[in-house]
Amino acid sequence: MYILGISAFYHDSAACLVRDGEIVSAAQEERFSRKKHDSNFPVGAIDFCLKHAGIDLSGVELVAFYDKSFLKFERLLETYLSFAPAGIRSFIKAMPLWMREKLSMRDYIQHRLNYAGKIIFPEHHESHAASAFFPSPFQEAAIITMDGVGEWTTTSYGIGKDNRVELLEDITFPHSLGLLYSAFTYYTGFKVNSGEYKVMGLAPYGEPRYKDLILSELIDVKDDGSFKLNMKYFNYCAGLTMTNSRFNKLFGGEPRKPESKLTQREMDLARSLQEVTEEVVLKIGRHVYRETRMKNLAMAGGVALNCVANGRLLREGPFENIWIQPAAGDAGGAIGAALTGWYQYYDKKRTVDGHDAQKGSYLGPEFTQSEIQSYLDREGITYHQIQSEEVAKVAADLIAEEKVIGWFQGRMEFGPRALGARSILGDARSPKMQAQINLKVKFRESFRPFAPAVLAEKASEYFDLNVESPYMLLVAGVREERRKEMTDEEQNLFGIDKLNVVRSDIPAVTHVDYSARIQTVHKETNPMFYDLISTFHRDHGCAVVVNTSFNLRGEPIVCTPEDAYKCFMRTNTDHLIIGSFLLNKEEQKPLEGDTGWEKEFRLD
Repeated sequence: MYILGISAFYHDSAACLVRDGEIVSAAQEERFSRKKHDSNFPVGAIDFCLKHAGIDLSGVELVAFYDKSFLKFERLLETYLSFAPAGIRSFIKAMPLWMREKLSMRDYIQHRLNYAGKIIFPEHHESHAASAFFPSPFQEAAIITMDGVGEWTTTSYGIGKDNRVELLEDITFPHSLGLLYSAFTYYTGFKVNSGEYKVMGLAPYGEPRYKDLILSELIDVKDDGSFKLNMKYFNYCAGLTMTNSRFNKLFGGEPRKPESKLTQREMDLARSLQEVTEEVVLKIGRHVYRETRMKNLAMAGGVALNCVANGRLLREGPFENIWIQPAAGDAGGAIGAALTGWYQYYDKKRTVDGHDAQKGSYLGPEFTQSEIQSYLDREGITYHQIQSEEVAKVAADLIAEEKVIGWFQGRMEFGPRALGARSILGDARSPKMQAQINLKVKFRESFRPFAPAVLAEKASEYFDLNVESPYMLLVAGVREERRKEMTDEEQNLFGIDKLNVVRSDIPAVTHVDYSARIQTVHKETNPMFYDLISTFHRDHGCAVVVNTSFNLRGEPIVCTPEDAYKCFMRTNTDHLIIGSFLLNKEEQKPLEGDTGWEKEFRLD
């Protein structure tokens, strides 16, 4: 039995195909359309999922859409009436799409897919909860979901047992931890629903100077983690911006203009917001444990991508084990909706074997050696073919020479993180690697940290981490013995001046607060990536490499060999290893007619 899960229309549209309860494919629409965070109906992702299974829609028993549009429309109307006439502009802007597409979602799906079968509509946070619990390695667990907003719910908790998910309590719009974070994302000059992780990465450069002000003026947090926002400071209910003039006055100025210079104020705001977020998450976690007494916790929703808060919850919270959906945002709702169909609509039995069912999140397209070679030959691209058993050795030696390599292998990752299938790799021991990749390869803000990919069995030798973190969703500290002693002058640096201090023997993946967003690499889920790092460890003495997503700033992660080659050519990446083919930048001809992209991606 095939079930197709769909999420669409808000951000990060995606599709997932489940066969007899097994996740066989999943992908975000942005990877096919090449439009970052694409919210359109995921025709490309659906087409991939069906082709990968060798079926068409006649072979699909059930389509599951990840939320209830009528409830969302109800919230829109009620919010408009509550704030009228202030919200007339946003209301008029939203209405045409609702009337044309969203309001009659069943008819829309039937028409777009030419599909006459069964369709179900789990609620938004039910889809999040299902995406967290059903693929988890737990037979039973507490569940926490946190995001901007679904239909009405912004935060919920519940219990998953066997093949059932039950949500017990929630917090509703407009009170939202995700929207609070997005408000500060907007105010600090980053893009909402895209730049929140930049705020998280900026936080360690600042001091929590505004924390008390946020807690006294913006958010009232109770001991059980429940909270209310002071809506007089926010504009998202009625206007087209997140914050208003009162917010500006409270924090001493207008929002930062995008791409303008970052100041200490933005760094301090980011740090203050991050600490407030962590406190709320910890309080919610402790309350949920008191209410459920479950030793396991499963999490999803956009706020669950805050890996710093996740790391604190694991270290300081009451749960023994935590599993977080790798595509925790709206994209993962496609998985949750499909699995809700299998387990709750069809009441199928669920058993676990101690491993999660996400398969390392390698659920996207893959390309054969002949397909890759056909593309390279057709385009007249210069390459060297490597024996498959030599790929890891060649890559490891290049990394040791401080070369930056594009790495394109196997099935593309599902979710926002590159996990060693569509990655840019570098030497974690190199003091210059962070700035080199940020400014010369990714063309992005210099402050942003990189993640270490480390052999799972070696992780505790480098980091204060004794659990698996295969999806790069936990932050932990670099071990004390690997840290470098700083001079008095270095210790007194503030803000962005902290960036260039070498803090450990793996400086390229050590953030300014000695933290790292860790990916533990496992032979079972990604043998090629594991083999590369194992070879790097054997031959060069280090079990860690820099792993960042294979994309330019502002673009989605690459999907196809063509995407990979174009990204390779538009950056200062030294080599591309795609399948068993090695490309050297010095041997390549310029891309024909490829001018002007530098302006689009250049940093001011």
